[in-house]
Amino acid sequence: MNLYITLLKDAINELAAQKLRTFLTLLGMIFGVGAVIAMLNIGAGAEREALQMINSMGVNNLIIESNDGSAEQLREIREQSLGLSMGDVNAALQTLPFIQDYSASKGVKVHALYSDRGKSSAQVFGVTTSYFEHASLALAEGRYLTEDDNRRLAQVAVLGSDAATELFGQASAALGGLIKVNHLWLRVVGILDAPANTKDEFQGVKIGGDQYRVFIPIATTEHKLKRDTLASELDVVKLGVKEGFDPRAAAQAVDQLMRLRHGEVDDYQLIVPAALLEQQAQTQAIFNIVMACVAGISLLVGGIGIMNIMLANVLERTKEIGLLRAVGATQRDIRLQFLAESFTISALGGVLGVVFGLALSELIGFYSGWAVIWSILAIVLSLVICMLVGVGFGVFPAIKASKLNPIDALHSD
Repeated sequence: MNLYITLLKDAINELAAQKLRTFLTLLGMIFGVGAVIAMLNIGAGAEREALQMINSMGVNNLIIESNDGSAEQLREIREQSLGLSMGDVNAALQTLPFIQDYSASKGVKVHALYSDRGKSSAQVFGVTTSYFEHASLALAEGRYLTEDDNRRLAQVAVLGSDAATELFGQASAALGGLIKVNHLWLRVVGILDAPANTKDEFQGVKIGGDQYRVFIPIATTEHKLKRDTLASELDVVKLGVKEGFDPRAAAQAVDQLMRLRHGEVDDYQLIVPAALLEQQAQTQAIFNIVMACVAGISLLVGGIGIMNIMLANVLERTKEIGLLRAVGATQRDIRLQFLAESFTISALGGVLGVVFGLALSELIGFYSGWAVIWSILAIVLSLVICMLVGVGFGVFPAIKASKLNPIDALHSD
């Protein structure tokens, strides 16, 4: 143990004597390790964020969105299809055994939305009671909408936290208050909890946005708020697929059913969150491969730099090596001394690279808005790879130094 400690001290002293050369050699290792750290941290953050967004959509859900065009287009479409409706939902529940539940929503055209404390431009949606579960929306206060609200055509509402803040000054003050949507007064019975994720799009599909919305019973929407006669009955339907059944296979069957019911008219869009998750995983894998190549090249350059400085040291210290051999140092002692120097510089580069990588990942996350997770695996893996590269590229110079002839070394210029 004392031998290794002595070797490390000697290595540090030798490297400190050549500060500029050592620093330039360190840069390659620092950038290589930093790239690995940043890649893994950003990759882990992206993966967690993707899982959170997919969870909000429901990985076992199928999402059907109505494609409403201009008034002229809708007139042509309505000659063959009535648009997305509860009839489609009932048909799926009755004919497709792998569909276990559903949720639906319908947007309201808002002319005015306000309370006695403020006004808002938030969106208003009529929703089924299962909407909140399918969208993974938690309550901060109050209650969700119920089937009894639907039966009674109750004039009640659940507010997203942002909408509640805008209407009442602070979200906690909204519960029990009154809001007016167009001509209809509604009592606030629930406030949604604000999620950590703020993304409103995933793989080109709009998601989220629920915190800036007002939710009312769908039956109340249908009977008490005016709807465009050409518009579809529903805007979005989520069909829950039974656990264990492949959502992509289910999507094919649902698509066939919808085409039959809609007269082969493409007035809807079918979204499969499970397929989006797979696509995200493929994209992330490509990103990781590219970043791994960049990091590998940086580490390779750093390793070449270590070999270069060690070979230069061998040439500059030829007489020293000859003197050490003359006083009894073995070839093993010489090899260990030079390997200790290459190990020290790679370890130092690895530590500084970790600091640089953590700072780089946070900087990228700050300016790009990407999620970043500090990965212990990334730190350990980067340090291990860096040390292996350093020692590996230091082997040849160490062997070359150990094989110098003591007499020739002492007589060298």
